[in-house]
Amino acid sequence: MSVGRHQLLTALNHLLQPEKFKDYCPNGLQVEGRQEITRVVSGVTACQALIDKAISLRADALLVHHGYFWRAENPCITGMKARRISSLIKADINLFAYHLPLDGHPILGNNAGLGRALGLGNFEPLDPLDPSLPVFVGEFKEAVPQALLANRLRDVLGREVISVLDQSVRRVAWCTGGGQGYIDAAADAGVDLFVSGEISEQTVHVARERGVGFIAAGHHATERFGVQSVGDWLAGELGVEHFYVDIDSPA
Repeated sequence: MSVGRHQLLTALNHLLQPEKFKDYCPNGLQVEGRQEITRVVSGVTACQALIDKAISLRADALLVHHGYFWRAENPCITGMKARRISSLIKADINLFAYHLPLDGHPILGNNAGLGRALGLGNFEPLDPLDPSLPVFVGEFKEAVPQALLANRLRDVLGREVISVLDQSVRRVAWCTGGGQGYIDAAADAGVDLFVSGEISEQTVHVARERGVGFIAAGHHATERFGVQSVGDWLAGELGVEHFYVDIDSPA
């Protein structure tokens, strides 16, 4: 079944509500392709390898978390960016990109997926009044060892994780991707553990000195949830075909 480009964009915007977020890039349709969409390919980042795979799969649209036109980047379409965009235009493929809205969706988003991966059934945004703060929080009924959660994430995500200050955990906060800078906000909220994708040198010291456990589970690995869930949602709601493609990254 095929749907119009505008219909698919409207469905995505209604679901993800990008107008509520103060983001670092435009959310929605970033590169316009053909009008009718039958097949959607999703992936984390609109890199050349993902574009090439979408072309080989004869996709009409590509749905990603990391698209183009980031704030403060060179706006000129040259070099690597030119090659990527040229490939999309030549193949007449639409590029839809959603950044913070894909982190923040309470059911289909990256953070929701990571919450379920941690084994939490109930969780909520750390600050429900600020959807641009991409930090979620949840609580286990009984305390669990941090090592158990680290092993659980390793198994679910298929990669080794970094664990700092192993301790007993009941209340946990998390932010997928490069969210390690929110560890102070998590500590202020009184959590026992903060989980993110990346780790910085100073993150270790903050964890130790504030007594908050920390797990870094990979930027790419923690942000695979959203595009897969939303792509499957599009298939169910609009009847389009959906294929998720993982272009692995060790980051």
